[in-house]
Amino acid sequence: MKIVSPYGFLFLGSLFLLGCRGNAPQQATDTLSSGTIRISADETFRPIIEEQKKVFDSSFPDAHITIQYKSESQCIQDFMNDSVRLVLVTRDLSANEKAVCEQKKVVPTTLAIAKDAVAVIVHKEAADSVFGIEELKGILTGSYKKKFTVVFDNQGSSTLRYMMDSILQDQPLGANVFAAKGNDSVLAYVAKNPDAIGFVGVSYVSDFSDPEGLAFTNSVRVAAIYNDSLQEYFKPYQAYIAPNYYPLTRNLFYINRETYPGLGTGFANFLAKERGQLIFKQARLFPLRTNIIFRDAQLNTR
Repeated sequence: MKIVSPYGFLFLGSLFLLGCRGNAPQQATDTLSSGTIRISADETFRPIIEEQKKVFDSSFPDAHITIQYKSESQCIQDFMNDSVRLVLVTRDLSANEKAVCEQKKVVPTTLAIAKDAVAVIVHKEAADSVFGIEELKGILTGSYKKKFTVVFDNQGSSTLRYMMDSILQDQPLGANVFAAKGNDSVLAYVAKNPDAIGFVGVSYVSDFSDPEGLAFTNSVRVAAIYNDSLQEYFKPYQAYIAPNYYPLTRNLFYINRETYPGLGTGFANFLAKERGQLIFKQARLFPLRTNIIFRDAQLNTR
């Protein structure tokens, strides 16, 4: 019988423990209020999310969130490629994307946290500043009686996708449609070109110095859009975004893949709770995770 040295058992035991340690999941290095992570956010919401981050950072100094502002399609790609755990976009995952997540044993959490509007902007001296949905469709396809140069923020933007899904409905874009380099570039282009029409997030045209929330930037004109059901024109004021009186409304979602209470979950919770919801309200979006009461009012002009 061959005798095995006890030191051999110790050596084999060490190898076994090392092997188990190598296959064990890495311990989380972040919490709800501390650590370092990267997230991706739709560039359309940069002003709002930057304000959210500033307040979050002041409340949790041990939290370090790097926000990558990208087109919506790039944000979703980051999420699907496991590059980030949290994205802020204007749509839920598609059925195919959810199936891929299921194959990867990923269970994403999606929540609508605010309602946004797509603002239609024209030059300050433009003759046309009211449009119906059919007119917008004609402008986007290039078949409208007046030839506009149509400008979006970028090719993979949520604004372009929204207009194609809700207005065009499988009709192709016209040769008069161009992509700029962000919402600021759309504003700058329309401000300089009388025959241009642009589509941007409402926060990019809101005048935040106006306490009543009824003023828009004076560099361009914000168009009113016709609501076929109510037979009335509406501008993207917060009170008209909330009940969908303004026709071009959409939701802002967070999609989170964390399986533990990490920093991504902490920031998502912040956006969905009182302080985050108040920031959305001040940014002229309509907060969806808080109770707001609307009352009819009459003005006495005597």
